[in-house]
Amino acid sequence: MPQYADGLKDPDGLPHIILIYRSHLSRPSPLQAKPFMVDEVHGVSALRGPGRPNAIRLPFVRREAVEGLLLRIRDVDIVDGTPLPDVKPYVPEFDARDVDCIGWLDRQVPKLPTTQHDGRFAR
Repeated sequence: MPQYADGLKDPDGLPHIILIYRSHLSRPSPLQAKPFMVDEVHGVSALRGPGRPNAIRLPFVRREAVEGLLLRIRDVDIVDGTPLPDVKPYVPEFDARDVDCIGWLDRQVPKLPTTQHDGRFAR
């Protein structure tokens, strides 16, 4: 939408941004699921999978370039043509938090370098 081109001004020095969008092709999913690295079921709010009860997304992404109305980004799983209502700068002092624990995931994170996905989200 051409009327928003001015809003993409001054991206220099902003290597990371936060997108705000609605995953318009997502389908409703169960409120509980079994993640691929463990055998117990967890609530969706404790999972990172794409199945969510709400289609709003806020991914942290790497900005590559801005060319007119075209925003080139990396590190996101978003479908081409997804409406993008807002973009915000990522500011570590506001957005990053040091935490002491991440619940059941504390036991799983050390396995990441040697764990393969189980294919459930592959197309």
